[in-house]
Amino acid sequence: MLLLGLHGCTEPKPLLEQIRDRGQLRVATLNQPTSYYLGAHGAQGYEYRLASAFAARLNVQLVIVPARDINALRELIDDGDADLAAAQLTATAEWRRVALASNTYQRVAQLVVQRRGAKSARNISALRGARLVVQSGSPQLQLLQQLRGGGAPYLSWTELPHTQANPLDWIASGDADYAIVDANAFEFARHLNPGVVVAFALPDPRSMQWMVRRDGLDLRNAINGFIVDAERNGLLARLSREARAEIHDFEFLEAQRYQADIEQRLPQLRPWFEEAANAAGLDWRLLAAVGYQESKWQSNTASDDGAAGIMMLMAPTAEAVGVKDRSDPRQSIMGGAAYFADVLRMIPARVVEPDRTWMALAAYNVGFGHLEDARILAQAHGRNPDSWDDVSKWLPLLAEEKWYSQAKRGYARGWEPVEFVEQVRGFLAVLEWLDLDRRRDAH
Repeated sequence: MLLLGLHGCTEPKPLLEQIRDRGQLRVATLNQPTSYYLGAHGAQGYEYRLASAFAARLNVQLVIVPARDINALRELIDDGDADLAAAQLTATAEWRRVALASNTYQRVAQLVVQRRGAKSARNISALRGARLVVQSGSPQLQLLQQLRGGGAPYLSWTELPHTQANPLDWIASGDADYAIVDANAFEFARHLNPGVVVAFALPDPRSMQWMVRRDGLDLRNAINGFIVDAERNGLLARLSREARAEIHDFEFLEAQRYQADIEQRLPQLRPWFEEAANAAGLDWRLLAAVGYQESKWQSNTASDDGAAGIMMLMAPTAEAVGVKDRSDPRQSIMGGAAYFADVLRMIPARVVEPDRTWMALAAYNVGFGHLEDARILAQAHGRNPDSWDDVSKWLPLLAEEKWYSQAKRGYARGWEPVEFVEQVRGFLAVLEWLDLDRRRDAH
């Protein structure tokens, strides 16, 4: 009987075997631009892409488990509610108490940033006596502690809870002199904080690692093998390029190039823009302006995130509107018009023109859900949710944790739809000003 009892107390399966049995890899992460967020065409972010590739290698489904902050992330791992955590993490002492750290898969430069126009700092010694801020519990806090214990005892700083404004806001407002941030995070944040610039980079980049449940030694070994292969086959480099492609500078209207393209490219495309506009009940010049902003009217255009064609449709969107070949100009234009018309119908009828069109353009770019989040926030703070001027001021705030944490769909690169609308309006205005019918007859 004792032997039978001992046989009944079987050991739990190794974690990797459990994952394969359930057919799911549960990855805990944070809703932030460098990790995971919902874009106009689905989930995005470096960590999401890397975790998707690893799940595909295991031949299991990826299940994202969002956490509100670092502490909640650690709880998910410690309690076994997620298999690993992936959120631009470094193996601090707090993490090593609850998790096994993978090998390093990315190194990110650490930037000391300051207010534009202030006297530029050149090195750590310039931070003596300065007002330095850092977020509580962040890897940058650990870095400062190491610097102070390793030759810079004069360093002092203020820790900011996650509920307060982020360090860049403190610099922009003049309440702080310096902060230390990840270089990739700053690439996103600089759109929101043009008054903050880089002073200098610290000599040692920060190592990024995944954190695995303590009972998951076999899973960690599998991850380490995946990282080695991903570096050899170029996957890590490709994912870094895709992450950088999500960050782009504002593109100003290039008047000379646009005029030349109106003369040379538009005449052959105009019949299809007019056909699509008639079918969708739209102004063909609006569709042409959208197409120019998306691709400069070039049918072979493609982006790193999978959009392609004159109207830069993603594959699922193209399929939904009946486009079989996105490189075919007519199909792309017809599909883009159908998709835009669908988005336009989602805008409440009470929103009057031209605000209704501007909001539809924003939704076409960032997704209807994020537009709704901005409208809700605008209304909650006494602004008009049916006014594009008001809503356009709230969309960029969806990139700030203070605000996107209150939004249903979380983080969005909210400055992009605002820029998109302004660019399209500029291109549209030129098409409206030019007497294109007379030009066509002249030819």
